[in-house]
Amino acid sequence: MSHIRFAALVIFLVAGCGSHQTPVQPTAFVFPITTVASTTPAISSTGEDAFTQARLELVENDIEGAGIMNQDVLRAMRTVPRHKFIPEEYLDQAYENHPLPIGYGQTISQPYIVAWMTEVLELQPNEKVLEIGTGSGYQAAVLAELGYLDVYTIEIVPELAENATARLKELGYDKVHVKQGDGYYGWPEYAPFDAIIVTAAPDHLPAPLVEQLAEGGQIVIPIGPQGWFQSLWKFVNENGELKAYNLGGVSFVPFTGPGVDEHQVEPTSTP
Repeated sequence: MSHIRFAALVIFLVAGCGSHQTPVQPTAFVFPITTVASTTPAISSTGEDAFTQARLELVENDIEGAGIMNQDVLRAMRTVPRHKFIPEEYLDQAYENHPLPIGYGQTISQPYIVAWMTEVLELQPNEKVLEIGTGSGYQAAVLAELGYLDVYTIEIVPELAENATARLKELGYDKVHVKQGDGYYGWPEYAPFDAIIVTAAPDHLPAPLVEQLAEGGQIVIPIGPQGWFQSLWKFVNENGELKAYNLGGVSFVPFTGPGVDEHQVEPTSTP
């Protein structure tokens, strides 16, 4: 059993699911649901210059323009080629601000959400970060592009794990550690982690992830019922207590695997 105790929940309410506002204080974030329409036009050309221009416009309009302020995160979002992480049939939508299918019932997340979750973690140089839900490898690439993190990522779908490993290596992110397995149980061999980011939604906070969180570490995770909107939670391990912050509504694919199935809980208002 984890030595970390759950402290009283600190709740911040969203001021409207269909719009975004600039955060009014460091720990309170208000943001758009993942179906927010992009102001960046679809790409009609597959040339690298066209992709680069579309990526820069996306960051300017839909990421920096939506309130993301961390310069390292903005630099990473301007650099990582999202079009390399999606199926060919969706290339014309590579830099639109919405999720896209990547096969096996999974998606690549909305670019704004990738940037926002990365910023929320308040990452520092030399920290060790665990991602649960590698998918295409895009989020892991953004973390690696920051240039000062030790990145670990777990994917339950064998084909996605294999493809992401090859893709990350091909794009020069060969220091990212990729594991195929059930992310519910984390990666204890490399614990503790300074930050854990979860890109699929379970119906509760997995206890093994809490146990693998370092003192002062943070978890960002969507929690809620499958097939519906969830809440994005930030958990911080402070002096052996786990403090929780509700950051608002999101919509993620379900967290799958034996671990989450064996530990399902009755719906409640908190994780």
